[in-house]
Amino acid sequence: MQEKILILDFGSQYTQLIARRVRELNVYCEIHPFNHIPSLDASFKGIILSGSPYSVRQEDAPQVDFKQWDGIYPVLGVCYGAQYMAQQSGGEVLASSTREYGRVHLDFVNEANPLLKNIPLNSQVWMSHSDTIATIPADFDIIASTDTVKAAAFQVKNKKLWGIQFHPEVTHSTDGKQLLQNFLVDICGCSQNWTADSFIETTIDALRQKLGDDKVVLGLSGGVDSTVAAVLLHQAIGKNLHCIFVDNGLLRKDEFQQVLDSYQHMGLNIKGVDAKNRFYTALAGIKDPELKRKAIGRVFIEVFDDAAHEVQDVKWLGQGTIYPDVIESVSVKGPSATIKSHHNVGGLPDFMKLQVVEPLNTLFKDEVRRVGKALGIDAALLGRHPFPGPGLAIRILEDVTPEKVAILQEADAIYIHHLKAAGWYDKVWQAGAIFLPVQSVGVMGDERTYEHVICLRAVGSVDGMTADWSHIPYELLAKISNEIINNVKGINRVVYDISSKPPATIEWE
Repeated sequence: MQEKILILDFGSQYTQLIARRVRELNVYCEIHPFNHIPSLDASFKGIILSGSPYSVRQEDAPQVDFKQWDGIYPVLGVCYGAQYMAQQSGGEVLASSTREYGRVHLDFVNEANPLLKNIPLNSQVWMSHSDTIATIPADFDIIASTDTVKAAAFQVKNKKLWGIQFHPEVTHSTDGKQLLQNFLVDICGCSQNWTADSFIETTIDALRQKLGDDKVVLGLSGGVDSTVAAVLLHQAIGKNLHCIFVDNGLLRKDEFQQVLDSYQHMGLNIKGVDAKNRFYTALAGIKDPELKRKAIGRVFIEVFDDAAHEVQDVKWLGQGTIYPDVIESVSVKGPSATIKSHHNVGGLPDFMKLQVVEPLNTLFKDEVRRVGKALGIDAALLGRHPFPGPGLAIRILEDVTPEKVAILQEADAIYIHHLKAAGWYDKVWQAGAIFLPVQSVGVMGDERTYEHVICLRAVGSVDGMTADWSHIPYELLAKISNEIINNVKGINRVVYDISSKPPATIEWE
């Protein structure tokens, strides 16, 4: 039985980060909304209560009976979770006179407390709250303080109930990982045996039991998620997995054939489908990015369905859904009001009347890469930058034509080639060229030109939620710009985007 930690989500922006830190310590965990608590059994070793955008003083503040787990599971409340524990136990939580936000240092640490083992005095922690615990209940012991927050950490006397008003999951809390390890290993008794290898072994066994001799069809994109999902399924059911890779005419230069060759060399049972013209026809005259997405999604379903029908007796649809997508669908506030169209192969299950199998739906993106590495997947595939589902269609900021796609592919290929040659490709999280809907005057030789503008974009990020523009050397940018202008007919100007996210997005549309 896989041991696990339950993380109850009260809507904090840091909840997924808590989960990632727990898993970095080789402990499996699951996030569930506070209002959809799963049935708990012996496989659960402890519970973490997350932060929240709410104040415990609000009438509609999230509520949970944490005392029901007293004596059964250790509980750690983080920020809102700690304040809620204090308030519900008879303490007083008030608005802070000043917002407690940013780096502070612990000026009192009870190192004898198991939660704070190896946490030094003056350890830096990250605060992010506008409320504070003003009065602690009589049965609470303060085990850490800062110069402004007396109850920075506490334990309920003689009980395995702890609370901290800071965030150990962020890197700014220098000993946060140690604190989480103390809770997970020393207090909860977790064995830290959840690794990429153990995941592969248990997942393949589970897939074999679930699928038997059934056939599975899976749409490959060339991305990390679908690739790792395909290899896991292939190892479980072999030739009963039928992969389909669609060329929508919106991939990078030569990408379709390169990726198709890679998949075939991996031994996957794969069919490549050239559907460029169907996509170009559907996109003709469309400028709105959301309408582009819908057109691409519609044609993809049609093309995929046609190809899938050539496989007899298919019962399952394989998908590369990962854990953040699952969390999104069952979040505290429910699914997002606006979700971009053409997410994975959304809509296909109902359309094709197939059961769905998602071997990666418990993993975060970085975990998918680790599993892929353990599976022996080529580093070039695992290290590929994220690429939008609609491909170059949303990097052309006007209507899409084969001619514009060809220009953008050439410019993008030069850009990516030089990033790789200079050792910059692996230093940035995502890079790509954007075809701008403007033309500018230029001079080439003795001729006046009036041609298009290409914008280069490169950002650093961890998960895509926030991103900073990459400081690529001017000399490298100059080299890239010069080669694009000299070799890509139709381009006479290159610019570089120095916007960060927020306020800008990574993609332009």
